[in-house]
Amino acid sequence: MPPTDASTDAGTAPITSLSSDTGPDTDSQDTLDLRLPDELVALFAEEAEAARGAERAAEHGGGKGTAKPGPVTPTVTPTGDDLLDGVGGWGPVAGPVGPFHLVLARIDRDLTLISRWMNDPAVAAFWELAGPETVAEDHLRAQLDGDGRSVPCLGVLDGTPMSYWEIYRADLDPLARHYPARLHDTGIHLLIGPVANRGRGLGSALLRAVSDLVLDRRPSCTRVVAEPDLRNTPSVAAFLSAGFRFSAEVDLPDKRAALMVRDRALRDVL
Repeated sequence: MPPTDASTDAGTAPITSLSSDTGPDTDSQDTLDLRLPDELVALFAEEAEAARGAERAAEHGGGKGTAKPGPVTPTVTPTGDDLLDGVGGWGPVAGPVGPFHLVLARIDRDLTLISRWMNDPAVAAFWELAGPETVAEDHLRAQLDGDGRSVPCLGVLDGTPMSYWEIYRADLDPLARHYPARLHDTGIHLLIGPVANRGRGLGSALLRAVSDLVLDRRPSCTRVVAEPDLRNTPSVAAFLSAGFRFSAEVDLPDKRAALMVRDRALRDVL
């Protein structure tokens, strides 16, 4: 599980989710190296083929169903990105804080910026990815060269990169050992980079916008989940403000976490 747990609204560290406070040599490696069971691989292949068949039928005027709306064609798509329905091509969304876009992270373009954020003491305390750029590079490359279950992105607000995100399959993560996971549960990790953007409610607004985006672009996903440290009250409050509900306390390897859940069925209520 990636090493994230902090609060943007607290003004001291970034909001996180679905992870334990471990470094890249422990649970983060476990997350990325976990092998998919053969039955899950077969299920994903069947779902993808069924979706393609529905789209072909709709294109030729056949079939009784309506084809699933396809995502914006991504400019760059990581290997295996079908596990998350093409995060890299979800496109920009309008929001109360301005136009926001999740852009697939690129090592050649974004490494220096992301590494600088990881070396902020408030961020490093939770992500544990401080150090030379190679530390952040290894963390990014493990995802970009992986099977697509975790996709690193830059959050670009009104044209300016200002946050780092990881969108990932929580049901395929070691976190699933600690709660009753459902197929296609999707997790979010977030850190707000610039200090000036922390502590003013921006994290809550972006968490709501991105969790909405997940539910819109991943019709098979019924829940977006997060697990900030239970002691991190500002982080838990930010998730609550973003439409998540407190589900349970969860004992993870290095912390006791608040399992936060945003349900598709309740997205217009909370």
